[in-house]
Amino acid sequence: MKTIKCLTCAKEIQGRSDKKFCDVHCKSSYHYKRAQEEAPRFYNKVDNQLKRNRRILKSYNKAGKATVRAQVLQNQGFNPKFFTHYWKNHKGDVYLFVYEYGFLRKNENNIEKYILIQWQDYMD
Repeated sequence: MKTIKCLTCAKEIQGRSDKKFCDVHCKSSYHYKRAQEEAPRFYNKVDNQLKRNRRILKSYNKAGKATVRAQVLQNQGFNPKFFTHYWKNHKGDVYLFVYEYGFLRKNENNIEKYILIQWQDYMD
């Protein structure tokens, strides 16, 4: 009879002949290590950046509207190229949104700033 060893810890496996792991912890550890070795998938990169952008916008927009220097947000990892949708106001300004938090790039006195807003019902 052929001896089968766990792919993670190399312990001898008891049971079915097609088993690869001695327990669920070894199986989980094996797949986690394999996922860490692989290059991150495009979907994960986009999803992680959207989550980071939302978290940053939320932290600077406590009152529903705020103005923040662009450099402050970018230093925290904010990337304005990642957004979920947009809204155009009656003046023609296009706000980019990351879920319910929006931003509009403005240049005031040669300083790049973002006007931050929160999604409102009238924007539908």
